[in-house]
Amino acid sequence: MALSLSPCLPHTTYLSKPLSTSKLTTTSVTFNNPLLGFKPVNLRNNQVRCHAVTDLKSASSLDQSKGEGDDRSEEESKGDRIVADYNWTEEWYPLYLTKDVPDDAPLGLTVFDQQLVLYKDGNGVLHCYQDRCPHRLAKLSEGQLIDGRLECLYHGWQFEGNGKCVKIPQIPADAKIPRSVCVKTYDVKESQGVVWVWMSQTTPPNPEKLPWFENFARPGFQDTSTIHELPYDHSILLENLMDPAHIPISHDRTDWTAKRADAQALLFEVTERTHRGFAGWWGKEKDGSMPNFLRFDAPCVLQNNRELVDKDGEKHYFTGLFLCRPTGQGKSMLIVRFGGTKRSPLAKLFPKWYFHQNASKVFEQDMGFLSSQNEVLMKEKVPTKELYINLKSSDTWVAEYRKWMDKVGHGMPYYFGHSTLSPPKLPAVVEHAPAGLIAGVSASSPAKGGIGTMHAPNLANRYFRHVIHCKGCSSVVKAFTAWKNGLSAAALVLTALAILASSRQWKTFLLLSATLCLGGAYACSTAVAMNTTNFIRVHRRL
Repeated sequence: MALSLSPCLPHTTYLSKPLSTSKLTTTSVTFNNPLLGFKPVNLRNNQVRCHAVTDLKSASSLDQSKGEGDDRSEEESKGDRIVADYNWTEEWYPLYLTKDVPDDAPLGLTVFDQQLVLYKDGNGVLHCYQDRCPHRLAKLSEGQLIDGRLECLYHGWQFEGNGKCVKIPQIPADAKIPRSVCVKTYDVKESQGVVWVWMSQTTPPNPEKLPWFENFARPGFQDTSTIHELPYDHSILLENLMDPAHIPISHDRTDWTAKRADAQALLFEVTERTHRGFAGWWGKEKDGSMPNFLRFDAPCVLQNNRELVDKDGEKHYFTGLFLCRPTGQGKSMLIVRFGGTKRSPLAKLFPKWYFHQNASKVFEQDMGFLSSQNEVLMKEKVPTKELYINLKSSDTWVAEYRKWMDKVGHGMPYYFGHSTLSPPKLPAVVEHAPAGLIAGVSASSPAKGGIGTMHAPNLANRYFRHVIHCKGCSSVVKAFTAWKNGLSAAALVLTALAILASSRQWKTFLLLSATLCLGGAYACSTAVAMNTTNFIRVHRRL
């Protein structure tokens, strides 16, 4: 089945089927391109496959050379740049996983520097407002839900679905609330398990831009989805996610696939470039093939797709989907969704929380690198071509992404492109009590206005990066904590009874039971630590 690569289809269909290169007729690329460092090789079917040049000396000039397949003339590449019409507000941004939106508390979120509050009313309908009470600018995400209405906890003003204020405790009983007392609203849509927000206040929502992922709609498709807050810019996060070359090194032995010995040159083929993003194929040079299809679509959607045919001739589809929301200077929120139409029998043996903590571990392995990269970009304030040494055999997608930023960055609050940039005009505001940070705890266990003693409110901390945003992991931590406390108490009681017992047999039985309880308490404590404790990289000699 041939799928279109057009970037503007109703409910934009993102290509998930790895088509053969002979079927891809959109925006062909000249592969003797010094930008990408490819040498053409003729194959039997007259396709052109890309062998990456791995010489570091020639690769170091990647960002300084002209890309012949970059849809620009030599004069344009040296002087004028291609600029696309773009407005960052006229996009759908991924807010949250639908299953993790609290049922009984508002949720404070941001898109770039715009602060939002998301909540469910009494009928389970999602609403999104500007996170600001019109009375005295208190954050509504620090409020509570009463009878399906959102109440500001500063003075008790209440708002309902359309943003209208329906209650002000301080006005006389016979007074009417002026219509002007309302909050700014944003359109939200739920699609394929994700809540999306349309950020424009002047342009009506464009349903054609709302992402739709074909693989996730296939029969039998199952996915593991997690959400993470991260302490670096969303552009750096996207770079990291579209960089397959770092996986064998940075994530060596993190799972069953990443191995340091597999680090090697990669093959790339760019098949599409538009003002909406880019797409193409990649694979390992050693294998001589490119079975993986990567696609980036504005504003922050990245996916990597692959299809396999089993021994019975049945085709299976696999997707790694990354929804990266900018949440302010040096911050981002990521929704990760890995899935396929076939699942490994071994994976079925592990609980979901195990895969969630493993995902957190992966991001912690990269966190130091990416945070420092963020710091250097902010400090140097020069385009990435002045700082990066992009290898032609590993960094093609990174170069493509930064060049896309050159085209559309003028329509963003700030950006760092390949040859241009527009740094943030104002320094980041550091909130000492981030609104909605602990909304995942919800009103059933009140924690508004303060932070519990279990962990510090720090985005470098796994508990605040992931657990509070995940209903499943929050429940697991609470359950294991309760079992640990119960088993510890039982061990103490059994030990006391063993001391008082006169029979040797009873002493042995009670002490053995106490030992088993202590072992169970230790196992529960270990499970809690796995979900809440950061991975610490141990430097080792190889």
